[in-house]
Amino acid sequence: MIDLEKQGRLAKAASYELASAGTDIKDRALSAIADILTDRAEEWLSANEEDLRAAEASGMKKAMLDRLRLTSERIDGIVEGVRQVKALPDPIGHVDSMDVRPNGLIIGKKRVPLGVIGIIYEARPNVTVDAAVLCLKSGNVCILRGGSEAINSNKCVVRLMREALRESGLPEDCISLIEDTSRESAQALMHLDGYVDVLIPRGGAGLIRTVAKEATVPVIRTGEGVCHIYVDEGADLDMAADILYNAKCSRPSVCNAAECVLIHEKEAEAFLEKAVPLLDRDKVELRCDEASLRILGDRGVPASDSDWDAEYDDYILAVHVVRDLDEAIDFINLHGSSHSESIITRDYMRAQEFLERVDAAAVYVNASTRFTDGFEFGLGAEIGISTQKMHARGPMGLSELTTIKYIIYGKGQVR
Repeated sequence: MIDLEKQGRLAKAASYELASAGTDIKDRALSAIADILTDRAEEWLSANEEDLRAAEASGMKKAMLDRLRLTSERIDGIVEGVRQVKALPDPIGHVDSMDVRPNGLIIGKKRVPLGVIGIIYEARPNVTVDAAVLCLKSGNVCILRGGSEAINSNKCVVRLMREALRESGLPEDCISLIEDTSRESAQALMHLDGYVDVLIPRGGAGLIRTVAKEATVPVIRTGEGVCHIYVDEGADLDMAADILYNAKCSRPSVCNAAECVLIHEKEAEAFLEKAVPLLDRDKVELRCDEASLRILGDRGVPASDSDWDAEYDDYILAVHVVRDLDEAIDFINLHGSSHSESIITRDYMRAQEFLERVDAAAVYVNASTRFTDGFEFGLGAEIGISTQKMHARGPMGLSELTTIKYIIYGKGQVR
């Protein structure tokens, strides 16, 4: 395994230089990254093809292959995300408040970077760029540790970004990749105290729980997505079917995809009649409670208790019929992961009650959960979707990657 401690030392040294870099130099580096990813996209696509061939040979599922795949259009979207991050206001140096104490001390709170951020993630090459540029703009150095499935893609794009950093006058160690994808390298990063200030896992439930349990470095939990669509009594069923199809099938392997649909008992038969033909387009497996199974017959399969807590990352959907709004909210708060939840309703008061009582980072009325995304929220990109309540919640953009430093001006005061 590589000398991760040495990588940590280099990252820490780079963090002091980056923390004092002005907005102009950071923006120059971001422009250089966008340009090099555009000009040399074929290198990244070629490396990604190596990963895809290996993944297909290993039997990777269709939904996960889509998660791994790069295309020219997807690279264009990634580059646009880099340019959006560049255009955002720099949070570093902003003074949140400045108060005068009775003793004459002037005390303020100034936004500063977190420092060195370690990121452990799975097979999505776009995360490599999203994480790196958000860290860069917010003055943070990042140590990236992706999965083995995307190792060629990640090595290529990190090499390109480090080249852009050098050309811009910033240390190339502002962005680095752990090329060893063994379990041991991940564990070593979790214990790189003294060099890594914050660790962010981004991936499936198993990865996130392992990092949160084992790390000695502070952890921000992100990504675990057991998301629900609730179809209320009197809802527009055509709209509800379209939203469910988008939330489940547009990209089933991502954390904001719906994993369970809850249906008011008065709408169950009529709604399923509209929704199932859409879900059939992608051969979605339906895991049903007794009430929905009576309606669907052989089209569904009986759900087990574990299905109500499952993050499938696949063309699988749990189906549950509820008596009313109260039961839907209680079910979501019991089985959800505090990520994204949506109600489809015509009733304003029930919509407001859903917004008030559902415990999640993002709560929707009449819209797909797939919008929980830094790009869609106007953040340019995000380093992950935080499902916890400390420091950051929801899509983590620039401001969530900062902390505060108290600054105090005096005139000789002593205590």
